[in-house]
Amino acid sequence: MKVLFQTRTNLFNAPGGDMVQMLKTKEFLEKSGVTVDISLELEPDLTGYDLVHLFNLMEPQDIYIQMLNAKKQHKKIVLSTIYGLYTEFERKARGGLFQKLANILSPYQIGYIKILVKHYKEKRMHKGVYKMLFKGYYGLMKEIVDNTSVFLPNSDSEMKRVAGEFKLKNYKYVSVPNAIDKSVFTSESDAEVNPYEKFRDCILCAARIEGRKSTLSLVRAVKDTKYKLVLVGKESQNQKGYVEQVHQEAGENVFFLGAVPHDDLKNLYKVAKVHALVSWMETPGLSTLEAAAMDCNVVVTRKGDTYDYFEDYAYYCEPDDIQSIKTAIDSAYNNPVNPGLKHKILDHYTWDKTAEATLNAYKLSAD
Repeated sequence: MKVLFQTRTNLFNAPGGDMVQMLKTKEFLEKSGVTVDISLELEPDLTGYDLVHLFNLMEPQDIYIQMLNAKKQHKKIVLSTIYGLYTEFERKARGGLFQKLANILSPYQIGYIKILVKHYKEKRMHKGVYKMLFKGYYGLMKEIVDNTSVFLPNSDSEMKRVAGEFKLKNYKYVSVPNAIDKSVFTSESDAEVNPYEKFRDCILCAARIEGRKSTLSLVRAVKDTKYKLVLVGKESQNQKGYVEQVHQEAGENVFFLGAVPHDDLKNLYKVAKVHALVSWMETPGLSTLEAAAMDCNVVVTRKGDTYDYFEDYAYYCEPDDIQSIKTAIDSAYNNPVNPGLKHKILDHYTWDKTAEATLNAYKLSAD
């Protein structure tokens, strides 16, 4: 079987969890004998491919054209939805004029404006963006899902959300879990001397520094405490004011490491006591899964699909409630790690399991 992966055209310039998901799924599918290529082109030649696998419904302006191209060349389409609107963040915490607009507009009108502004500022206007001008943000997504043979959500609750919002009936789906690479993220670090030893027993957050991740609330929650907070990840280029505020309010107990290679995160998880990802929406975060597999207690919000994965093993908080975040961190820091979550992850949330479920979806698309 030969499959083409396609997604947003700026994947490698603005890496995120979707990039990790694509690359790891490719790696482990190939171990199962599937040939996988990645193309960020809008209209590549699909000769020789059995199907097209699209990723990330939240960026419809790119995958819409890729969908039309696949349809034109008579190829089946499967979709990893990676779908979750940040409407609550936009309306409660975005700040400025955009927050005022978000409280007037629908979630899809918000998405429409964000895509237009981002592509204009980044000089990435193309035919998919122009299509969105006329069809709308929701319109593009609706047409994509209506032409999808099989959906590959990260959880059952994500599929219910997609099916409800796009009024789907008689759809096929296989729940394909977000996952860890157990050959990398194990409790045994291969470094003789851990380069991050000075951060031993820290609170770690491996995520982009931006409003959606509620980084500022996390910084405020550890202010004037004994905790060391280590922030790892790129800083948002579209929210420079927010990033500046994070830096301004960060005390001497907050450390900014920037982006580090994904495999290097294991040494940070090794020294961390707690991983905190207090986002407005997660489906869930890969870093939380990895940290839990490395014997960290984890602090997350219930917003999105986190409970599907972490059940009662995690410590939950509200992204805009500083005291709630602090209470969750205190509990996570002072309680022993429950090995049940690590066992669950190693049993169900590994990339070989993801590849197995993905292959089942491919077979289902052929029925």
